[in-house]
Amino acid sequence: MSTYLAFLRAINLGAKRVFPKDEIRRAVESVGFEDIATHINTGNVRFTTRMRARGRIEDALERAFFENRGFPVPTIVFRADQFADLAASAREVSATRPDAARHYVYLLKDELPDDVIAQVEATSGPAGEMIVRGRAVHALLAPGYQNGTVDPLQAAKLLGIATNRNLTVVNALADKWC
Repeated sequence: MSTYLAFLRAINLGAKRVFPKDEIRRAVESVGFEDIATHINTGNVRFTTRMRARGRIEDALERAFFENRGFPVPTIVFRADQFADLAASAREVSATRPDAARHYVYLLKDELPDDVIAQVEATSGPAGEMIVRGRAVHALLAPGYQNGTVDPLQAAKLLGIATNRNLTVVNALADKWC
């Protein structure tokens, strides 16, 4: 059995998309996955399964989440070793920008084509930088970024199905689960 981490998108953002941790665990258990754990109530879940195909795992989870909640919950899955590599890369990227005020990591369902990578990275400017590394996009925002030219939401529109976590959460999950 392999260990996976799943990241749920757009839950617990308002009264209509509530998905408590206990319900997430029940939904994951309902598809036969085991060793389930959650981290804070923002849609971070670890589990083990004999399934190997990421697409099949994501489909099974998305169906279970819809059955449990009645609304779609896009889900991005990484094997634990892949997420550990992603977190190590995030730390390396962060170390090159010690002056960044914020570091958000967008987790992608699918890798971006080269032309979209160029568009995302072109949103960089003096107030921050967008860096694409595989299925992760790093938003490194400089102090005062709110008044600057980098707009992570503008770049996020190019990412397809994605969700973000700050670097602190990425590191905590890698330390705890990988």
